[in-house]
Amino acid sequence: MASKRTADWLMSAVFAVACAAVWMFDFYPSQSDAQGEKFAAKVVAADNSAVSDVGLVLRGEQRLKVEISSGSRKGERFDAVNLLRAQMDLDKIFEAGDTAWVSVPHGARPGVDTVNAQDFYRIDKTAALFALFAALLVAFGGFVGFKALLSFAFACLVVWKIVVPACLAGADAIAVCLAAVCALSAAIIFLVAGFTKKGFVAFAGTVLGVLASCAMAWYFSGEFKVNGAVMPYSQALLYSEYEFLDLSELFIGALFLSSSGAVMDLSMDVSAGMAEVREANPQIGRARLLAAGLSIGRSVVGTMTTTLLLAYSGGYLTMMMAFVANGVGAGDFINNPHVCAEAVKTLVGSFGLVLVAPFTAAVGCLVFSGSGKGCGAP
Repeated sequence: MASKRTADWLMSAVFAVACAAVWMFDFYPSQSDAQGEKFAAKVVAADNSAVSDVGLVLRGEQRLKVEISSGSRKGERFDAVNLLRAQMDLDKIFEAGDTAWVSVPHGARPGVDTVNAQDFYRIDKTAALFALFAALLVAFGGFVGFKALLSFAFACLVVWKIVVPACLAGADAIAVCLAAVCALSAAIIFLVAGFTKKGFVAFAGTVLGVLASCAMAWYFSGEFKVNGAVMPYSQALLYSEYEFLDLSELFIGALFLSSSGAVMDLSMDVSAGMAEVREANPQIGRARLLAAGLSIGRSVVGTMTTTLLLAYSGGYLTMMMAFVANGVGAGDFINNPHVCAEAVKTLVGSFGLVLVAPFTAAVGCLVFSGSGKGCGAP
């Protein structure tokens, strides 16, 4: 027991160092750093005289007086401008007392130069929300919760610091996302389960399920003629000097990347259940062990597929409402590229979930059973 606890702490320390290393390296440095600095600033006064109503949206500019509340310019006061472009999703109106996220050019003089109020400052609230989540996770899960928190942070860093820069550099998005999913699956599963048979079975089942999802995503996105431009900000990305990017590859990579977490969950459930069955009955044959794994998979896969459906459809609730409000028929609805893309995401992700259960059960009946008989033998 002591050696296992030592190994767990050592593994956690390795992942903590890995998180710090990934965080420190900028594989794709921010270009905004060369243009100026960004600070949190308190809005002292707001002038809306140059703002006009255009139906439901606003146009013009809001003039502000702000006081920098963080960083090297703390206490300095600037005039700031908040440009309103009649875009409801991006426009915002500040009031006195709000905290804004402002961009200050290098060499800007307080009281003379004007800075740009980009948005509300939300970093402190985001950090507080994450701290609350981390505290709840550790309080409930103990050391396992701490390891889950490490894996969560590692996954965020890998996606933001490695996957995104690699795709921007023009690397094959499918290969990058597949490598990232396999690496993250190994890291998360072995961190939580340790280098055990249970961890190996869960990892093998996850990889097989992700490979199946990848193959089906590649095939069906072509058959459905899904345009990768349906992804948010994809066209803006092309117009930002990244016209060489293949949006279809990005769509496929994002598809199985988004469903890989559910695949990993189901694989771990099946693996852990088979490990418990094997421990309770060491003499169990491979056929019965396989049947137990399949039974566990059947119990979970029904709710997991619905989870994917609700997750994807929830993100496009307003789009579906717009179709219904305009009396769009079922045929037009299904043939719409945005709806088609979400259908491919949901169904291909569900295919991966359905397949990962038998994959994991098949690997588990080989690994957990000490018998030399085949899976069909008792």
